[in-house]
Amino acid sequence: MNSSALFTDFYELTMAQGYWKHGLDTSAVFDVFFRRQPFKGGFSVFAGLEPLLEALEVFRFSQDDLAWLSAQPGFDPAFVAYLADFRFSGDIYAMPEGELAFPQEPLLRVHANLIEAQIIEGLVLNTINFQSLIATKSARVALAAKGKKVMEFGLRRAQGFDGAMSASRAAYIGGAHGTSNALAGKRLGIPALGTMAHSWVMAFESELASFEAYADMYPDGTTLLIDTFDTLGSGLPNAIKVGNRLAGRGKKLGVRLDSGDIDYLSRKVREGLDEAGLDDAFIVVSNELDEEIIETLVAAGAPVDVWGVGTHLVTGGDEASFTGVYKLAAFERGGVWSPTMKFSDNPDKSTNPGVKDLYRVYDESGAAVADVMTLAGETIEPGKTVTFHHPSLDTRRVTFEPCGEIRPMLGKVMEGGKRLAPAPTMQELRARRAASMRSFDHTFLRFLNPHIYKVSISGRLRDLKLEFVERYRGSKG
Repeated sequence: MNSSALFTDFYELTMAQGYWKHGLDTSAVFDVFFRRQPFKGGFSVFAGLEPLLEALEVFRFSQDDLAWLSAQPGFDPAFVAYLADFRFSGDIYAMPEGELAFPQEPLLRVHANLIEAQIIEGLVLNTINFQSLIATKSARVALAAKGKKVMEFGLRRAQGFDGAMSASRAAYIGGAHGTSNALAGKRLGIPALGTMAHSWVMAFESELASFEAYADMYPDGTTLLIDTFDTLGSGLPNAIKVGNRLAGRGKKLGVRLDSGDIDYLSRKVREGLDEAGLDDAFIVVSNELDEEIIETLVAAGAPVDVWGVGTHLVTGGDEASFTGVYKLAAFERGGVWSPTMKFSDNPDKSTNPGVKDLYRVYDESGAAVADVMTLAGETIEPGKTVTFHHPSLDTRRVTFEPCGEIRPMLGKVMEGGKRLAPAPTMQELRARRAASMRSFDHTFLRFLNPHIYKVSISGRLRDLKLEFVERYRGSKG
């Protein structure tokens, strides 16, 4: 885990010195939110919170960090000395990790002095953006697998050591059943899984000898890679020989396909295993899989029991990044709190001003129907008809009477720079993600043209936003 506060964009440091010089180190609130769903999907999985909180507790400038900063042009020695005592001493309110999340709504609120809040921006976004991207991808892969197991096989294709560890963590939260990353298994308590490589098969005098040696060593976990030479001509027959030996000892066989036409080969392999009486043998497949390929194969009825997904899972595949941003929402000046708002010609890039809360509204059956942003302190009352508005200030609105649970989504998780509760286990985070997904109708989760989940703002927040817009227009006139 990185603990150096130099893990920030350089301009954060130049701005921090400016705040320090001009006496602007006032209290502030920043929002973390994202602008669009990745993968053209209908949902995201919020991930990375616990590693972020852990990092914030130890985020410091070392003496070497300060010496390096002193050598950079433009930094006042007194400011560098000030940073020697830098600690994050703020509060963080956050959505529970593993929950489904949607554009524009706050995932985090950071309450801190302006210098602290500015310096941690890079750490916050780096942690949340990557892990939320991979957790979302993993959830999509798990959905495509329709209840069959998914193994994360991505260590060798991940973006470096940190990328591999973070991806294994996020993939497990999102729905993978285990990882090939042994260190992630040790440090994070994720099930470590694996089969064999083609090199094992080629290291022996024959394919059959390699299979027999592996089965002798691991009779309770034998999965044989059968496509090194000829999948149906030699790999499958040799695996059946070993499988029959294992069956005689009450053990079960697995076979893995890593190349070729998965649909055709998996059917032929299943047919051969069943004819040999190995109907309890299972089939693992890998080879550049993603959720769309898996969905197609599952729909076609390919008899695959375990999906090994690597590159496209741990890198995000076609989606290079998560669109999370970090924006000032309010600050204190002269003892008075003032909301702030960023403007843009694109309404979707304008921010929502002020300190905000977020509520998830459910119907009588327990299904989520809308997320509503309010100004802090506002409440939504059950049984009372209310109108919510589209965040972009267009004419879209929805009026309804909440009749199910109204759940606050932002809770305080850090106070004075210290976590308020022990970190959940990985199994608890994974279970939370699963429970969150179950509360949404399948139309929000489908891959093709997903139903757009409603994220709205309260009347009071809309009025405040309109006030800013009118003030801005007046200043330009």
